[in-house]
Amino acid sequence: MSVDIDAATTVSDPDWEDLPDGSQTAVSIGALALDSGAELPNVTVTFQKWGTPTAARDNVVLALHALTGNSHVTGPADERFSMTGWWDGLIGPGCAVDTDEWCVVAPNAIGGCYGSTGPGASAPDGRPWGSRFPRLTVRDLVRAEAAAFTRAGIPRFAAIAGGSMGGARVLEWQVTHPDRVAASLVLAVGARASADQIGTQTTQIAAITADPDWLGGDYYESGRTPLTGMGIARRIAHLSYRSDAELDARFANHPQDGEHPLAGGRYAITSYLEHQAHKLGTRFDPGAYVQLSEVLNNHDVGRGRGGVAAALAGCDVPTIVGGVDSDRLYPLAQQEEIARELGNCVGGLRIIRSAAGHDGFLTEKEPVAALLAETLDLSGPRA
Repeated sequence: MSVDIDAATTVSDPDWEDLPDGSQTAVSIGALALDSGAELPNVTVTFQKWGTPTAARDNVVLALHALTGNSHVTGPADERFSMTGWWDGLIGPGCAVDTDEWCVVAPNAIGGCYGSTGPGASAPDGRPWGSRFPRLTVRDLVRAEAAAFTRAGIPRFAAIAGGSMGGARVLEWQVTHPDRVAASLVLAVGARASADQIGTQTTQIAAITADPDWLGGDYYESGRTPLTGMGIARRIAHLSYRSDAELDARFANHPQDGEHPLAGGRYAITSYLEHQAHKLGTRFDPGAYVQLSEVLNNHDVGRGRGGVAAALAGCDVPTIVGGVDSDRLYPLAQQEEIARELGNCVGGLRIIRSAAGHDGFLTEKEPVAALLAETLDLSGPRA
């Protein structure tokens, strides 16, 4: 699927400052040179905003979403976004990031399916990109975001924050553009993809591309969508997002209500994973899932910079690094490396105690709120 952005509520730059909270802006940045050597023409980046920027633009906070996330960082579900904001309750009037004081902007990653250029968008010939869409890196995503916010008139961010793929983008932002970041919060990610992560993600990709409806990635005009494959991928992913202890406490080996596994019925955990797969199929595009999973596969902040240690040591942006103690997708050792090697990590690794696993950076609102507030304190005085 592809999420349509309502032209009536999406405006082109630079008219975004005075729009109502939650409004979406589309910024055209032209052609984008990619790490692969390819060039992506006619690139659009969409973002939402909450709060009002100061005249000096020194109160703008950048929030970056995870793999299947989007720009809807706060607020209720609506016709564009079927779920409440992923940090709802943390960003808004009177929240940890108080939008009476701060202006929050949240972009949709290129390669995705929420309005920024992705595989379901139109190529120059008017047809969907599909299999022709070039391979992207985390650095490419940040390159597009940097160009878009330059066009939008934001020279520097008071803070940037994100977890998982959002955390990977935060790292790339502060290493590539330290002059544009006053402070940052990096959550639940590593400095590079591990073999385990690549193995898990390539297995998910294989599930999608093996679906007969994948059609080599060119299913967009066929009336077919490889939702079975993406559903399997989501089931694999969701097991890595939650902890073993939490899942066993909730489901154990119980059958689904009214069903008996020995008679062909399902286990409770099976029903839960099927539900998660169905939910994703109603709001996300399999082609975007493949593209952004590959982005995570090639994540390496040290590539071309002398390795991870050299890249992080050279970054003096004041940074808070947090990890979830039960995270089995991005275990604490990976955040410990970031905290140890960063040139200006504040206070060492902050550990979020949670049974929820990787998803703790989304579900544990109170500790994340405290880390967000502390990050804003690091941003320094404003004009």
